[in-house]
Amino acid sequence: MRTLKFKNGDQMPAVGLGTWKSKPKMVENAVEHALKNGYRHIDCAAIYGNENEVGNAFKKVFDSGEVKREEVWVTSKLWNNAHKKEDVIPALKQTLKDLQLDYLDLYLMHWPVAFRPDVKFPEKDEEFLSLEEVPLSETWEAMLEAKKQGLVKHVGVSNFSSTKLENLRKETTEMPEMNQVELHPYLQQNDLLEYCSEHGINLTAYSPLGSGDRTEEMKADDEPVLLENEVIQKIAKKHNASPAQILIKWAELRGTAVIPKSTNEGRIEQNLQSVGYELDKEDFEEIAKLDKHYRYVKGDKQFATEGNSYENIFDE
Repeated sequence: MRTLKFKNGDQMPAVGLGTWKSKPKMVENAVEHALKNGYRHIDCAAIYGNENEVGNAFKKVFDSGEVKREEVWVTSKLWNNAHKKEDVIPALKQTLKDLQLDYLDLYLMHWPVAFRPDVKFPEKDEEFLSLEEVPLSETWEAMLEAKKQGLVKHVGVSNFSSTKLENLRKETTEMPEMNQVELHPYLQQNDLLEYCSEHGINLTAYSPLGSGDRTEEMKADDEPVLLENEVIQKIAKKHNASPAQILIKWAELRGTAVIPKSTNEGRIEQNLQSVGYELDKEDFEEIAKLDKHYRYVKGDKQFATEGNSYENIFDE
């Protein structure tokens, strides 16, 4: 399997298990099964509401000796209600407690959006904190402090545009080491990939299969089903692979990490088996034509109130 390299020499496995939308009991079984079947990269977040169960799986597998803690790359994310500098490290310590770990390999600022500390999802305008009240640079400096304290090995961001990354670059002495964003053939984000490459920022692709298991209220009317795309299905048939395996392999070959989510044991295994496939130049040329700049996760449904639509959260 390919890895993503960091400046200090650390290497992150390119294919990991995502845990967004995974129900608590199911996610515990999924993480345990993944680790026992070769996964060495698990992606988590406080807002997923299942880090306790993920932590139970970690403890079970690590205590058994089957897999060592230092062999597994664990990522988690800071939620939007802990952006104030005094709230960042306490939020991180809660995640560490829930995951039953002493440190994280990677900690990300989940969104470039700030809420009041007592708000999980805003319903009113006043439940937001403006970026004048809590600048992204303030949150970022607190995350760098967490790294200095040894609570995390690497820090980064998620859902950041190149514009927001560039603004942060002007305000900090240390750039994010990772940007986790939605990436798939319908949303290839070549300009962002180029920007991150130029500035030494790794990229992780979330929703690489089109996030078809999102709740109905998160979905748009008549949104395209990526796994049913004719080109993807044709390439899958050509390589005797599943459409999911082709999408995962495409992301890996682009030099990004990719974190498909599943709680189905068979699909968990199949997703990792994608590393055994290859795609040729013709495959890449055909997939390149699929880009329609289509987002499945727009942010508008989560962060919309009367005065805060966040329609331009990605600076587009």
